[in-house]
Amino acid sequence: MLTRPKPSIGDWIAGARPRTLPAAVVPVAVGTGVAIGTDAADVTWWRVIVALAVSLLLQIGVNYANDYSDGVRGTDDVRVGPMRLVASGTASASAVKRAALGCLGLAALAGLALAATTSWWLLLVGLAAILAAWGYTGGPKPYGYLGLGELFVFTFFGLVATIGTTYVAIEHVPWVAWPAACGVGFLACALLVVNNLRDIPTDTASGKRTLAVRIGDRATRWLYVALVAGALVLAVACAVDRPWSALAVLAGAVAVVPVRHVLSGAVGRDLIAVLGATARVQLAYGVLLTLGLALG
Repeated sequence: MLTRPKPSIGDWIAGARPRTLPAAVVPVAVGTGVAIGTDAADVTWWRVIVALAVSLLLQIGVNYANDYSDGVRGTDDVRVGPMRLVASGTASASAVKRAALGCLGLAALAGLALAATTSWWLLLVGLAAILAAWGYTGGPKPYGYLGLGELFVFTFFGLVATIGTTYVAIEHVPWVAWPAACGVGFLACALLVVNNLRDIPTDTASGKRTLAVRIGDRATRWLYVALVAGALVLAVACAVDRPWSALAVLAGAVAVVPVRHVLSGAVGRDLIAVLGATARVQLAYGVLLTLGLALG
């Protein structure tokens, strides 16, 4: 009997999908920017660091959980995008499942520390985030297969992560945190939309009814443009309270290339480059918006 080679550290890093990690870092940075601009002296920095750990662990946990669930269902058997651990045979399904549950468990422990030092209602938020992370492609009725993935991403990697960071940092939430969180959520959704746009043919064949599959290629491309443009508009909305927030509009320059590729009809592997470019848009937007919110 042949023994399966053990996955290397590089394989596990690739399986964690590093290109998606800005979606975990940016909301924490922006939420911190809101807190600094409100009252820098009142920011509890260790909680901000723990909030970042929670966000990263949730993102990596979601990625491993998706890898496991899609792998055992056979959804990833034919892929255009980056390598998947289970579908490629690089790691066993049980090992990837343990990695996913380990990351989500560590996120829960870190979240418990935040709840214990701020408000216990955060436990309910954390529980909802973990259940949503697993239920995205796991369980008997994964909602990611029903076209609800963008709703999860907007809610947890937009609203919850951004506003939650502001709350644990200064224990209250100024109104400007809401449009800032929505802008962050829009760009996080844009990442998912590009990913699902690329996978329309294979998802359709496997019965995975993502939003992109449901609304079709053309509408998905315009949804991507609307999400990017909407994020820039929301930065202007933040500028009503914090004028320097308008700096985030400069991220539009970084968005020109991926938007042009999407509208020109890029498909398959060409959209992998668009995914990376969208992550750079998100990073530029996050850095500039964080700076603007902090400066006031």
